[in-house]
Amino acid sequence: MDHDVSGLHHVGHVVTDMGQALGLYRRLGFTLPPPSCPALPAVVGAPAEPFGAANTHVYFPRNFIELVTVVGDGATGRVPADARLVPLRVPDDRLPGLVAAVRGTAANLAACLRRFEGMHILMFDSPDLDGAAVRLRADGVGHGGVHTVRRPVETAGGTRTEPVRYLEIDGPGPGMARGRVPEGRVGFAGDPAPEVAEARWHMDHPNGAVDLLGCVMCVEDAELPEVERRYERYLGRPARRAGPVRVFDLEGAEVVLVAGSALAGLLPGERAPALPAFVAYTVAVRDLAATGRLLRETGVPLGRTAAGEIFVPARAALGVAIVFRQESRVPSAGSSSGETGGGAAVAGTAGRPERRP
Repeated sequence: MDHDVSGLHHVGHVVTDMGQALGLYRRLGFTLPPPSCPALPAVVGAPAEPFGAANTHVYFPRNFIELVTVVGDGATGRVPADARLVPLRVPDDRLPGLVAAVRGTAANLAACLRRFEGMHILMFDSPDLDGAAVRLRADGVGHGGVHTVRRPVETAGGTRTEPVRYLEIDGPGPGMARGRVPEGRVGFAGDPAPEVAEARWHMDHPNGAVDLLGCVMCVEDAELPEVERRYERYLGRPARRAGPVRVFDLEGAEVVLVAGSALAGLLPGERAPALPAFVAYTVAVRDLAATGRLLRETGVPLGRTAAGEIFVPARAALGVAIVFRQESRVPSAGSSSGETGGGAAVAGTAGRPERRP
């Protein structure tokens, strides 16, 4: 059956201090370009200033991890010295609307940070965004429609501006802000241009990471059935059930829902900072043993699941546990649906503390 949702487009780690987050991710063995930040005049005729959100990406061939913080307009986040300012040029009559839209996005991110520092964004890859928008409406899922924004990306020919089409799901209750659900920001995004996807193949990570495989979301035990039904409507498919765990299988990726009482069995020592919440994401690596050695050499604390995966606890990773899984097959060039990592290894096993040699 064809689906309008394929795999994971990206997850987003919302942080207070971008400089601190960059240092952490580089110590974890990820390669990241300098962050970029939009610059806008608050009113017509004023100088352009950092505004909205600064972000950077850990790129893999078919998806990425986003690091993002709120900056400007009274925000507490700081723009790192090496950040690239990206002036947003619009006609004067459209400036107030754009400023309002950027402020809305920044307000949502700031609300996420008030809950906790950690993962608040989950975006799915969609080969048919317009079809997904129609299906969601028919299933009673509210959203703001399909939008297009332009963002700077690295290609073999240098930095270019890429159009990105996306939609954001609205929360199920009347008191929820537009573009937010209880656990954060969830939506769909379209595939990148071929030359942008090709450039991702040249991004090498010292820890051997090659793919984003999934995320774990923790919910109140009593709310698990309702959240499962909600994500069935989002994704257009049912979940696999394993006791207090629900697994949505995508193309080479997974979304795991776990009851709060069962989280420690999934990730030993982990506790959700709030419920519902995204508490972990999983990446595939070429050589799990080599990744573990690199992390130990840099003094990163590690846990281990019964399936043999290693993870960095949330307390050491700015609010989100980062799971590393041995890859089973590298996705083919230009493919957005190659199997990597394989199976719900985190979801199906209890954990144990890692024994250090």
